Amino acid sequence: MDTQETRDDVLDRLTHAGGRGVLRFLTCGSVDDGKSTLIGRLLYDSKLLFEDQIHVLEKDSRKHGTAGDEMDFALLLDGLEAEREQGITIDVAYRFFSTEKRKFVVADTPGHEQYTRNMATGASTADVAVMMIDARKGVLVQTLRHTYIARMMGIRHIVLAVNKMDLVEHSRGRFHEIVAEYLKSAESLGFETITPIPMSARFGDNVTKRSEAMEWHDGPTLLEHLEDLDIDSDVETQPFRMPVQWVNRPNLNFRGYSGTVVSGMIRPGDPIVVATSGVAANIERIVTVDGDLDVAKAGDAVTLVLNHEIDISRGDVISAADARPEVTDQFAAEVLWMVEEDLLPGRSYLLKIGTASTPATVTALKHRVDVNTYEKQPSRTLEMNGIGFCNLSTARPIAFDPYHEVRDMGSFILVDRFTNQTVGAGMIEFGLRRASNIHTHAMDVAKADRAKIKGQKPAVLWFTGLSGAGKSTVANIVERKLAAAGHHTYSLDGDNVRHGLNRDLGFTDEDRVENIRRIGEVGKLFVEAGLLVTCSFISPFRSERRMVRELVDEGEFIEVFVDTPLEVCMQRDPKGLYKKAQAGEIKNFTGFDSPYEAPENPEIRIDTTSISAEEAADQVIAHLQQQGLLG
Repeated sequence: MDTQETRDDVLDRLTHAGGRGVLRFLTCGSVDDGKSTLIGRLLYDSKLLFEDQIHVLEKDSRKHGTAGDEMDFALLLDGLEAEREQGITIDVAYRFFSTEKRKFVVADTPGHEQYTRNMATGASTADVAVMMIDARKGVLVQTLRHTYIARMMGIRHIVLAVNKMDLVEHSRGRFHEIVAEYLKSAESLGFETITPIPMSARFGDNVTKRSEAMEWHDGPTLLEHLEDLDIDSDVETQPFRMPVQWVNRPNLNFRGYSGTVVSGMIRPGDPIVVATSGVAANIERIVTVDGDLDVAKAGDAVTLVLNHEIDISRGDVISAADARPEVTDQFAAEVLWMVEEDLLPGRSYLLKIGTASTPATVTALKHRVDVNTYEKQPSRTLEMNGIGFCNLSTARPIAFDPYHEVRDMGSFILVDRFTNQTVGAGMIEFGLRRASNIHTHAMDVAKADRAKIKGQKPAVLWFTGLSGAGKSTVANIVERKLAAAGHHTYSLDGDNVRHGLNRDLGFTDEDRVENIRRIGEVGKLFVEAGLLVTCSFISPFRSERRMVRELVDEGEFIEVFVDTPLEVCMQRDPKGLYKKAQAGEIKNFTGFDSPYEAPENPEIRIDTTSISAEEAADQVIAHLQQQGLLG
């Protein structure tokens, strides 16, 4: 950088940079393809590094660099010490730069398969993906995976940056060989443009200046292409949408609804509706910290004041009255799975879309995508970095637009309800039904009426524990004692239901999840009938036990942990199952090759090594009496 150029000069140039608008792009691809080096070169050649930054870069290059005596531009982006030591990018690094024609926001995303989720994060807001390929290695699996994720995330333009051409003697033949292989794979994904550029990011060839060593390339440099690319952003012409972040009520004289406009525009006087309820109003004011606006556009953070008060809360979507989003509790979506523990259809996750959160389950995995061929393959689960097309069901209706129409209204994440870890990202394709088509029919005789007739309060008594713990034995005695006392009961037993309702299910993790989901729904029906229902199931996963708990009202789920050590269960082995598991004749057996997640805070804990089954049953009944369930 010219040492005469001051920070003020640079900042002034950034402020007055060209008029083509902001272009967001990301660099992606496999490990060590040169993504960070490319961005560092762009910043350096665009004269956007201060003198002190260059001195630090020179120092870091001598300590951590991989470019010999030259500056290692990758170190500008690889800020984490772990990244510098390993020579890979782990986090997503964002940088801002500009030229006379345009402003840019660039995301440097990790190439390692372990950090695919970070790449998806960078792609979610990008207009263009610069797909880096090492000319020596060619198209790799991670190249194809990142290409598919870019398409999933709504990116329409690809720059195929064939890097490190200096290491293959700037071979024109090698370049065209790689381009042909990539286009053959990517042509089915429907990108608007795929622009191949041969380059050497280390030396700057075809990055910001044309390469003398590759005069055979008659296309643009990377910077020329990014400056001139027309991305045709239509976010302001889309229908108005604003997810509500919070209700702004500083005093009794003011009520507004705050959020960020994600699409379209709105003016005072315009009619709006609350998407899920359909309640209508008109915009009275558009309030900001800098004063009222005449119009709010996509990207503006505003507070909307309406002409009259209506019921709106965080998570609602304020939309144009004449162009409403879809509202449904079931939809189809593409899902990218991000964690080592497989996606299990039927398991309850927390779905976050916009500012709304609701429990949700994947009801069906229609197919997974083979990232090598982009072919659709049948599958019952998704592994880490797997991509699949799924049906999802939410606990309450949500408002959405298909992702390809309005990104912010069609994207969601799935969160593990115990660890709060983000486990998946999804893009909604279409609704499976409109929530307004199906209603809960009000019945004259309700749960309370049925329970009153029986002189009791209904509940699910959920017995969980290892095979051989004594669950069914204790549950059977409990029901016998309750029936003898004149109470109305029913028993659901793990073995019994597999002869009928769940005869189609095996013992894989996904089948176990579906097994408990079905039993939970049946148990809920028995509670609605006013019964005390005992359920005896290993039910090894906390997520599914929690799901059943949430199906019924507060106090209607009583978790009974029959806490018998594994070694004791193996000694008892009443059905000979442990012996078969040890001999390898039974797969996915809880306690051996399938885990059991013990309850953390059960209502009742039974130690069958210290009391008899009769005493254990009395302990359960005593708890029911204490809770007032037996009338």
